[in-house]
Amino acid sequence: MKKVLVTGANGQLGQCLQNIAPLYKDLDFLFQSSKDLDITNSVAVGLLFEKEQFNYCINCAAYTNVEQAEKTPEIAFKVNAEGVRALALFSKKYNVSLIHISTDYVFDGEKKEPYTVDDIPNPINEYGKSKLLGEKYIQEIMEDYLIIRTSWLYSEFGKNFYTSIMKKAKEKQILEVTNTELGYPTNALNLGRFITQTVNINKFKTGIYHFTDQIEMTWYDFARQIIKAEKLTNEVVLPINKTTYFAVRPKNSRIN
Repeated sequence: MKKVLVTGANGQLGQCLQNIAPLYKDLDFLFQSSKDLDITNSVAVGLLFEKEQFNYCINCAAYTNVEQAEKTPEIAFKVNAEGVRALALFSKKYNVSLIHISTDYVFDGEKKEPYTVDDIPNPINEYGKSKLLGEKYIQEIMEDYLIIRTSWLYSEFGKNFYTSIMKKAKEKQILEVTNTELGYPTNALNLGRFITQTVNINKFKTGIYHFTDQIEMTWYDFARQIIKAEKLTNEVVLPINKTTYFAVRPKNSRIN
């Protein structure tokens, strides 16, 4: 039986993995929230790796508050870069295959076509910069890894675009949603299935991968799709051709 560590287990991807885990009888999962395991505490990480002797580590732990990262970048870099570095170092030491979740925000959004894994990253906000540095640490330290970039992740868990739109729509709020950014919304459950299937069949080829649901839309389009799919009524969704973000976002977040 393969032992699998999942960090950041209380995030939306981590919770999706918890739902999927019982389907895989040959995988022994240990789910660790940020309270259970702070990946920036290298001593705690090292002790856990030494004790459990994992085969895989799925790193879902991340600092994802894009707005706050712009104001206090040191927090984002501590988790998304230095914490990832600790995981990479101990994964290498104890011969653990590392699966790390990254983001479309490593790109600047200036390309007219969807980004491929061969495109050169150029993040334009602190969150993206911190995630890219985490990627670089893994590539410098490890030989056995998967870096999976995804985009516009959503699920029924936690705070994300899907749950926010649902809440506001049910409260009959008027929704003003930007139509200036283009991307591929990705169901966290689909990503979770891909990861667990990869681990289960042991098809593990080192490198960077892009995983999205490949349906192109703006945030405005996405909001309308949510309203339609959930059969919500009496809602008003208005497109706006501007953003009110403090942190700049890529206009093109499509990754192939």
